[in-house]
Amino acid sequence: MNVEASTDQDLANQPSTNQEPPAHKLDKYLDAGYDYEEPHRGDIRTGEVLEVNDRGVVVDIGLKREGFVPAEDLTRLDEKTRSEVQVGKEVSVFVLRPWDKEGHPILSIHQACLHEDWIQAQEMMKQGELYEGEITSFNRGGLIVPFGKIRGFVPASQVVGMPRRLSAEERRRRMDGMVGERIGLKIIEVDRRRRRLIFSQRRALRAWQELQREQLIKELSKGEVRHGKVTDITGFGAFVDLGGADGLIHISELSWRRVEDPREVVKVGQELDVYVLNVDRERKRIALSLKKLEPDPWDLVDEHYHEGQLVEGKVTRVLDFGAFVQLDIGVEGLLHTSEMIGTPELSPSDIVHSGDKLLVKIVRIESRRRRIALSARQVRKSEWERWVAEQQATQEEEEEAVGAEAKEETVAQETEASADTEAKKDPPPPSEAVTSVEAEGGEDVSAETTVDTEAEEKEAPRPEAATSEPSDEDAAAADAEKSTTGATVLSEAEALSVDISSEAASVQ
Repeated sequence: MNVEASTDQDLANQPSTNQEPPAHKLDKYLDAGYDYEEPHRGDIRTGEVLEVNDRGVVVDIGLKREGFVPAEDLTRLDEKTRSEVQVGKEVSVFVLRPWDKEGHPILSIHQACLHEDWIQAQEMMKQGELYEGEITSFNRGGLIVPFGKIRGFVPASQVVGMPRRLSAEERRRRMDGMVGERIGLKIIEVDRRRRRLIFSQRRALRAWQELQREQLIKELSKGEVRHGKVTDITGFGAFVDLGGADGLIHISELSWRRVEDPREVVKVGQELDVYVLNVDRERKRIALSLKKLEPDPWDLVDEHYHEGQLVEGKVTRVLDFGAFVQLDIGVEGLLHTSEMIGTPELSPSDIVHSGDKLLVKIVRIESRRRRIALSARQVRKSEWERWVAEQQATQEEEEEAVGAEAKEETVAQETEASADTEAKKDPPPPSEAVTSVEAEGGEDVSAETTVDTEAEEKEAPRPEAATSEPSDEDAAAADAEKSTTGATVLSEAEALSVDISSEAASVQ
């Protein structure tokens, strides 16, 4: 008993460990134990989907009560985003109202997506990044390009190839043709309060072309065949747009034949297939070829030619040691100076010139080494004379054909000019005049004309048959009338002669 009493007394004298802490310490514990913040309109929260039903979606965003997303909000989402809203999944929501009548926050997944798009657009504009978008529609002012869930706009003044002087109809036609295209853009204005997201294609053009060029050069590989469009022609070749980057077809790669001017082979705006010869990724250059897509004429040399054969060729180059002559299938042979017709003192340029046509004989063929040796000395005189006669006959026929065509064209022009002159001189027939009046005045006079004609036919006496012979009295009357007419004409002539004589006398 004494021991228990002393123990109880000792415990009573000890300070109690269950005493409540001061008020300020309690607030500290509450702050540490709960992370609670009142929701406000415009907040973006992340929560877990608790339930999905016909009325909407219930989401736990860490508040006293669960938030609610109306079903109407889900209809504004695309299929992919809507399919991701499932029980147990996390979603971002936008606080539309902190609470409704029952105290539940009203949320929006659609507005949260828009908010993220606005933030991304703001960041891209700040960094000057490019955006590739698809034109979905247009209006009077420009093009519509979606940016996520935001409806972006490209003013017509910021569209490449849309000058201001275009008529409204032509501008509408061009914008309609652009629907469905993907273009490079730069964001130039972001105003969420006014819901304005403005793009510019003009400002993005250079950067976009460079990006497309880098991407194309990265994808291209040697030996590919690509489709392109000729954009420019120079003295050394042609440039072809491959869809973002231009490649060069050197003049030597345009054809197996010797080409003096690239315009002989291609034209600006022409679409064609090209062979990729080389891709220099460091220097960003693309070498193309057109002749690689055609059969190599040297593979056909053994089939077309043989030694001793007479062939006609065209001089393409004249050098100190001879001249190169192009044959009909496109290969070139060498006519050495020792095989030319002329004295040794003359140089090759004194004997032949570029563009001359020659008759030569094949003296040697080395198709593997791509060499053909030609000779003009070994052509017999009779063969030469026969060839010259054929050339002259052909030239005469061509000149006659050209002359005949020119003559036919001249005759056609003269006939047309004569017809136009006659048409201007002759007045239109009465029927045409009536038709013209109807067209201009709009009055229908055909009925009146028909009635008048019928009346005249009824009133006019019916003429006698043309086959009946005139009577004696009629013949006599006709002779008298002729004689009277003759006398009248004679008297008028005499009077005129007297007047002229009197005028001459007065002048003298």
